[in-house]
Amino acid sequence: MKLALIEELAALATRRQPAALVTDLTSGAQRIETAATATGALAEAIAADKSGEIDIDGRKHFALVRNPPPRIIIVGAVHITQGLAPMATLAGYDVAIVDPRGAFATSERFPGTTLSQDWPDDALTALQPDTRTAVITLTHDPKLDDPALIVALRSSAFYIGALGSKKTHAARVARLKEHGFGEGEIARIHGPAGLDIGAKSPAEIAISVLAQLTAARHQKPTAR
Repeated sequence: MKLALIEELAALATRRQPAALVTDLTSGAQRIETAATATGALAEAIAADKSGEIDIDGRKHFALVRNPPPRIIIVGAVHITQGLAPMATLAGYDVAIVDPRGAFATSERFPGTTLSQDWPDDALTALQPDTRTAVITLTHDPKLDDPALIVALRSSAFYIGALGSKKTHAARVARLKEHGFGEGEIARIHGPAGLDIGAKSPAEIAISVLAQLTAARHQKPTAR
């Protein structure tokens, strides 16, 4: 592989852009395609995060998919997060926790986890949620959850979840409409977040949320 291709792949990884190194199995010629430029079988391979042999214009190619790791941005360093963060890490997600309350977002409570004490909208703007990012708000505080949801709804995040009862979610929907979001946009939010598995404890709620967002990532239909 040419050095220029290696450097290009590294730059794309830094920008969290899904891509693939495509090799023509007849000529040996190589090029890089991103999710934005790929079409047909190559686009499907990148979307599925699956390397392998594909046919492009009647010629055999090998697509070496190099996607950024899936990521979860959690707003709220709460008890549920203490269960969700390590579970998500074990499932292969990069985890970032956002909470401006310094007593909550500490390395003692969340060892080895990326922490931000910025205000949620500033933190999410910096983190730039993309097609391989899930955003979950868990604070129950509109002053913290709403700014994060506004940024998330304007992003390409594959999953947006918000904890709270149906009554809480209805009030949330009303507030988001005041910010100019339509019903179709707001419908992207899974609220209440998590699959209906009868979860009671923080750990059980974490399981239900992780299951729902993983299903969303793999485009498997679920019902609350």
